[in-house]
Amino acid sequence: MTISFDDFAKVDIRVATVTHAEPFPEARKPAIKLWLELGDLGERKSSAQITRHYDPEALVGKQVLCVVNLPPRQIGPFMSEVLVLGVPDPDNEVVLIRPDQPVPNGGKLF
Repeated sequence: MTISFDDFAKVDIRVATVTHAEPFPEARKPAIKLWLELGDLGERKSSAQITRHYDPEALVGKQVLCVVNLPPRQIGPFMSEVLVLGVPDPDNEVVLIRPDQPVPNGGKLF
């Protein structure tokens, strides 16, 4: 399916730095709670099913890409405010999309 550039431009993808991460045992599928610093957009939270490749403590300080203009979603007792982006590995487990160099938090993908 082809979309227009205007449709793509509606998706607000930004860079964030993980400031805090912890296990999320209450989630139906194994997940990690993330707190993300997005520069001028402030701090947002996300629940991410990334336990196969990532430990919470190792994520702190890492930059990731996330969609910031989706509606918040209640995941058990946790409100997920942004969608952290990843791609599947050969076993269909999520690998995070990250900049290969440090960039300012809140930077918009274009």
